[in-house]
Order: sequence, then structure tokens, then C-alpha cells
Amino acid sequence: MEKRSILHMLDPMPNNSPFDINMALDAGFDVLMPYSNVKLDKVHGLTQDAIFSRSPSGVKRTGIFIGGRDLGLAVDMLDATKQAMVPPFEVSVFADPSGAFTTAAALVACVEKALKEKHGKELKDCTAIVFGGTGPVGIATGVIASLAGADTTLADHLSIDTALDVAKEYNRRFGCNLRGTCASSEADKARLVATTDLVFCTAKAGIQVLSADVLAEATRLKVAGDVNAVPPLGIAGIKRSDSGAPLLHAVSAEGAVGVGALAIGNVKYQLQHELLESMLKTDKPLYLDFRDAFNKAREIL
Repeated sequence: MEKRSILHMLDPMPNNSPFDINMALDAGFDVLMPYSNVKLDKVHGLTQDAIFSRSPSGVKRTGIFIGGRDLGLAVDMLDATKQAMVPPFEVSVFADPSGAFTTAAALVACVEKALKEKHGKELKDCTAIVFGGTGPVGIATGVIASLAGADTTLADHLSIDTALDVAKEYNRRFGCNLRGTCASSEADKARLVATTDLVFCTAKAGIQVLSADVLAEATRLKVAGDVNAVPPLGIAGIKRSDSGAPLLHAVSAEGAVGVGALAIGNVKYQLQHELLESMLKTDKPLYLDFRDAFNKAREIL
């Protein structure tokens, strides 16, 4: 009889994400085993317990999911699982802390698609600002956009030092070229959008980041994407279902368009489902992070 599929869900936070649990069940895993408050130094032992308790055929029906909120720690935990594997006892691992990797991948891919279709340009041709850029989704968005060639700046709403520190840390980790800045006032935001081609809005739900007055200064803007689906939306005039629709309030001579949270969320949902499903279908162990998520998001689109 074929062994049941098991997903071990490692999370450094006090609880695992119900969203991720639902997604894993819907992707076809039979059994989910959540682990909370997992420290980095415990990952090696937990991984080896998972791989040595089943035969090589059973190992193919076993996976590890890494959650949490800290992107750097999630990548470190992913690396720790790799180091613990002893082929042929090797399982697939998927890191998606706070859903940040799949959400950011969907956001950047949707904006990239609109940029190509509406303006005939590539990410490498553009400057980009990430508002909410020091949170999990913002950091992942910045890293993906920068590695894809966009001249990308992370904007923190309180502290330029925080933004600079985050940019430096993730440039070191992934070889990208992020900058940092502060957008604590309407004047700061207007100054930033006046010279940018792309806006990624990844701030907390229910907070409007860009008002109509700020958008009136966005004379170079080509595409804006917003992941906030909770009123008020992050960007004035954008609709949740927009997928390349003209952006209200933007006076850009470029003909700015918007991508809303539901359009992005639809891709994010498909993306996470397909990556989880791939762990059950593969004959070769997979180690999935934001890079794999972005490649798959491009395929979906």
C-alpha cells in the first residue's frame, strides 16, 4: 500500500499559518505535522528524524515546509535542511515565510506582465520603489525585482536607517543591489514617485500609502501594483481586480496602469498550490524559495 504523504511544517513563530495548512491539504498532502517555536539549531535533527524514519520510496511522500516571518532565517533553515540530507534519504523542502515569497513573486510577475503588454519594456529598463519595503513581502519583492534587473529602492515609513540596514543585509545575502530610503510624509512619497517607473505597494492591510495628491506627481509612472485587499486600498484609484487597467489619479505621460490585490492574489494562490503539489510529484528532491516562486509565477502568467 502506498504510504501516506506527510508535510512537516517548521515555524520559528508561536503558531503555524492556517493559510499554509489549508493550502497544503488542498494540494494533496494527507497528513500535516506543525512544529512551532523551531530554532535554527534544531532543524538538522528534525530533518534527519523525518528522512530516516521512512524507506527511500516513503521519503518521496515526505516534505518539509518552512514558515515564519523572517526571510533571512527561512533561507537559513532551508540551507540547514539541505545539509541534513543523506541521499537517497532526501525530501523536498519549500520555504515561504508569511507567504512572502509567493506573494512577492506574484506581485512582481504581474507588474512585469503589465509593463511588457502596456509599455513594451522590461524590468531592467525601469526604476522601482517598494513601499512597505522593510516588511517580509516588501523585502522579498525588492530582492526579486532587483535580481530581475530593476533599479530598486526599499522605502520604510519611519526610518531611513532601517531601510538602509535591510537593503545592506539582503544585498549581502543574495547579491542584489537594493537601496534604502524613508517615506514618512506625503512630501517624501511625492518626491519618490516623481522619478520612478514602477511602484510596488506592500504595506500593512488597510493603510492607504499613495493618495490621489501623491499620484498627481507620478509623471513617469508606468505600472503600480498593490497587494492590499482591505479598505482603504494601498493606492488611491486602484481596484482589487485591476490587471493593467488605467490608474486613476496618475497624471503620468506614460499612461500608468494598475494591478490590484485580487489579480495578484489569484496568481499567488495558484503559485503556492502548484509548488506544494510539485513536492508530491517530483522524483528528485526540490528546494524551493523565492527564485523558484518567481520562475513559476512567470510560467503561470
